Amino acid sequence: MVEKWSEKELHKFRTMIDGKRVKVTEELKDVRERAEGFSTGDSVNAIYSSHMADAGSDQQEREKLFYFLKRETEYLQYLERAIEMLDDGTFGICKTCDEKIAEERLNEVPHTSQCFNCKTAGK
Repeated sequence: MVEKWSEKELHKFRTMIDGKRVKVTEELKDVRERAEGFSTGDSVNAIYSSHMADAGSDQQEREKLFYFLKRETEYLQYLERAIEMLDDGTFGICKTCDEKIAEERLNEVPHTSQCFNCKTAGK
């Protein structure tokens, strides 16, 4: 019989994941506002009146913002996947060996579906 996480432990994980979701959502909102400022505001017009190095820096900052948006959006999707796994009863159980995934791993990678040993073994 597969040992599962207790309801109390699962609730603790859900609370942790919900906290991460709130944080990521807030960060995404801030970054979206900054990115919109680049595409609709003064910085676009400033590019044409400023030094070439300033324009290059603005472009680099814009690219960093969009990269961050993409990365954080993907992370939010992973957190949503972790919530789905909590809801369907598969959270924290390795899909390969049916053992409990270490709590430390779940805290760092809550959407994981494999324990560290199975993941590193490429199973």
